[in-house]
Amino acid sequence: MTSPLPPSPSAVPVLDLAPVVPVVVVADAADAVPLARALVAGGLPAIEVTLRTPAGLDAIRAIAAEVADAVVGAGTVITPAQVSDSVAAGARFLVSPGWTDSLLAAMQASGVPFLPGVSTTSEVVALLERGVREMKFFPAQAAGGTAYLKSLAGPLPQARFCPTGGIGPANAPEYLALPNVGCVGGTWMLPQDAIEAKDWALVERLAREAAGLRRPFSAGGTSR
Repeated sequence: MTSPLPPSPSAVPVLDLAPVVPVVVVADAADAVPLARALVAGGLPAIEVTLRTPAGLDAIRAIAAEVADAVVGAGTVITPAQVSDSVAAGARFLVSPGWTDSLLAAMQASGVPFLPGVSTTSEVVALLERGVREMKFFPAQAAGGTAYLKSLAGPLPQARFCPTGGIGPANAPEYLALPNVGCVGGTWMLPQDAIEAKDWALVERLAREAAGLRRPFSAGGTSR
């Protein structure tokens, strides 16, 4: 996407914020702001900060307060309490690796966009039944990859996905070429050694390369 993001993503589907959503695991909340600035400078404004570490909420809070061009979200959201805590910290979207009825109800009541995780056809159908059309497909490669998503596109064309898990620069274009994929999630632009060395220039360069991934031109002559 080349146009500026709106002040709030509430009217913009999560899948349309950017072609690649970095999945960020922050060990030290002090790294959150410079890391987010590097990602945004590289063209990846939608940033999923996972709640896998104790620093997750503090990282979301810092990015929301200090990186105006970032659209920060919370990932690995697995409880209703984490939904409310994440939104209170400033998360502008929510991502879960899976879902339950209570977690889904909390996300639907949160007031922000969300992507519940699925890995089976039955889970997709159950979400469609509940009015949810945008989902995270996880773990993407282990759950069947592009072949599985192609198979879902025929009977369930109304479902759209953000595949995450086992995706890198080599196979991301294959996912983005699918009609039912809006974006992909990944960590390849966040090498651990670069973060430990606080090499934000490298993160920015890798983010820029990832941001260059776009949906190929369709038969109608449009592209993402």
